[in-house]
Amino acid sequence: MLIVLNIYKISALLILRRADIFLLPCPFKYLFGFDCPGCGFQRSVVALFQGNLYQSFQLYPPTIPFLISLMAGLGAWFLKLDQEAKWLKAMYFFTGFVIVISYIYKMLFQHVH
Repeated sequence: MLIVLNIYKISALLILRRADIFLLPCPFKYLFGFDCPGCGFQRSVVALFQGNLYQSFQLYPPTIPFLISLMAGLGAWFLKLDQEAKWLKAMYFFTGFVIVISYIYKMLFQHVH
């Protein structure tokens, strides 16, 4: 049983190291020639799963607030909690605010990632 678990761990690590081959290109960037508000999210999630929090933040700062909001929203939906709760709306608003500020910063101070 232990050998099987180790094989799964090793294969998961190998997949995470080469996870960038599964990333989808941004159609917005392809059509218009500049980043969309979500550009960098996929690479940021891969970096986060690889344990590199700093690189994840550099690639796309809203990743962690977005994932926390997503988990909270899905949790509220699955557990049949109040989906109109103020705390949930505040999380969504904060995540949207971080996305907008991050996008404005990215557009004003173009950086290559």
